[in-house]
Amino acid sequence: MLRKFTIALASVGLVAGLAACGSSGASDDPDAPLKVAVNPVPHGDILKYVKDNLAAKAGLKLDIVTFDDYQQPNTALKEKQVTANYFQHVPFMEEYEKKAGTKLTFVAPVHLEPLGLYSSKVKSLQAIPQNATVAVPNDPANEGRSLKLLADNGLLTLKAGAPTSATEKDVASNPKHLKFKPLKAAQLPRSLDDVDAAVINGNYALEANLSPVKDALVAEKPEGNPYANGIVTLPENANDPRVKKLVQLLRGPEVRKYVQDKYKGSVLMAS
Repeated sequence: MLRKFTIALASVGLVAGLAACGSSGASDDPDAPLKVAVNPVPHGDILKYVKDNLAAKAGLKLDIVTFDDYQQPNTALKEKQVTANYFQHVPFMEEYEKKAGTKLTFVAPVHLEPLGLYSSKVKSLQAIPQNATVAVPNDPANEGRSLKLLADNGLLTLKAGAPTSATEKDVASNPKHLKFKPLKAAQLPRSLDDVDAAVINGNYALEANLSPVKDALVAEKPEGNPYANGIVTLPENANDPRVKKLVQLLRGPEVRKYVQDKYKGSVLMAS
């Protein structure tokens, strides 16, 4: 009986130890590495520049966790596997909050990746044919953003008061009778051979060597744009000194110059 009790206590201790090891994303230690989830481009590149060139001097240790999609960075944050993420804009975050039933905090904007309309079949907006198929991101925030881009450039009109998460149901007029094909954002560059045009998120355009400046038929304007990507945390970590330090570095002159030199207009710093 005593032997069984001893084994049971040992098992409880092992489980507790494993649980403690698994909760390493958030930390009360101000000197612990700040674990940040990112998409590879440009977020991962920008954060690596900070880690390699600026963080040590500022007394900040960074641990970069890379995900290729738009779902895992918020899942990792919600489950406290990381303390912050850097990949999303406010409308996307708000849609996630509604869907996941959780609360996040958008700490500060960092940069804008202009959404662009690309085509391997036509060379101008005017050349898009009747009944053309246009691929768009399938998440609510970026689908609505795509429709707004098309509306701003005369390809359709949206109903008055259409939300940022607008869908095809919010289209008021569609003179070219465009057909919309929602796809996962990462699939959009690969869809160009199968559709007439595709609205592609800036990070995935960059990964496919597409530039909103040189290759897009039309791209978003930065003025008044609500889609700047920034640092997001759980509410209890919004005042973490490490998070504040990271924001200062990301919004500083060194990063601004790095982004301007590397991306040449394909990524724009937030004001």
